[in-house]
Amino acid sequence: METTTTEYTNHPCFGIAARKQFGRLHLPVAPRSNAKVRFTSNARPQPAMMPEEALSWMEQVIDNGMDIDIVGITGPGDPLASPEPVIRTLRMVRETYPDMKLCLTSIGLNGAMHAPELADIGLSHITLLVDAVDPAVAEKLYAWVRPSTKTVSLEEGVRKLLDEQAAAVSAFSKAGITVKVNTTVYPSINAGHVESVAKTVSELGASMMAVVPYIPTEENHEISRTDQGLLSTVRECAAAHINLMPAWDECGESIVGTEMKKPSMGGVTVLPKPTPERPNVAVVSSNGMDVDLHLGHAAQVMIYGPREDGLACLLEVRDAPEPGSGVNRWKQLSSMLSDCFVLLAASAGERPRDVLSRNGISVLITDGGIEGTVDVLYGGGKKGKKKNTI
Repeated sequence: METTTTEYTNHPCFGIAARKQFGRLHLPVAPRSNAKVRFTSNARPQPAMMPEEALSWMEQVIDNGMDIDIVGITGPGDPLASPEPVIRTLRMVRETYPDMKLCLTSIGLNGAMHAPELADIGLSHITLLVDAVDPAVAEKLYAWVRPSTKTVSLEEGVRKLLDEQAAAVSAFSKAGITVKVNTTVYPSINAGHVESVAKTVSELGASMMAVVPYIPTEENHEISRTDQGLLSTVRECAAAHINLMPAWDECGESIVGTEMKKPSMGGVTVLPKPTPERPNVAVVSSNGMDVDLHLGHAAQVMIYGPREDGLACLLEVRDAPEPGSGVNRWKQLSSMLSDCFVLLAASAGERPRDVLSRNGISVLITDGGIEGTVDVLYGGGKKGKKKNTI
């Protein structure tokens, strides 16, 4: 007879009733993926937010009356593929909200080396995505695995992944962090293998397991959806080795609090706001009408701000620092824009976004008209004719 854990009944992320009662906020600050399952969506993920932007969004969500009990980092990439912005975000949340529960979801590559630091921050629990413990099964699941920035063969990548997943389960458990393993049941691929996964991760120190059905994406129908009968059978087998979460109930980066949507200019208000110290908006444009330039290609920056009567208008145009000096170029730009709270660009690299964000300037990626977008930033109701997106 299948059993489930009761130890974490009232935890915000464990148990159906608890997950409906507690507010959760997923901060999309993980910029890079280090593996891809063959049967998942091929859609390009949205760009990650900078840590400072994520904290600002969180503060707005809470100021707007949402009760948030736990903050998680689940995407858009893997939190441990580029750990620096993720750890920086967690530290800022911990400093701002000392009693907030923190968690993250990862496949586990690089996990063991970061377990002590994450324990020091006070991570409540980690969810590790483990779909196989046998390389032969894993090779059928993954399209590619990239343990570092260097491309390796699928065979080498899969073996590295399984070794590091095992090390991560053990390291997080020993560090005092609750380890939950999510295993997706792919019919005809790993359904008969899930019991081995449960036994292995339990012996390594995992506290519980969630058995998740595979749901095909619109563009991927290579294998069928996991039916309820198969899911029940797999759960019965897994439950012989590890405590199971109650029947699967979706938890992911799309869940914000109990109702709110992911941040976007057209949805939840996540826009940076002017301050007395930083009242202006910086814009890069080729024609003076649309936000249509990559930040790295901009020779000039247009500065918009409020006039004496309060209406926003073009105040001046400043020459951007010359390219070729690497990170110093973005430091110079940050200094040059010390009176600006946001910079609008059609696209921008991760390095300039990081440098500008650390210096108090959010980079808003948009293809909207300048007049409409600036109006929105100052609280107006008018938007550019084109879609504005972060």
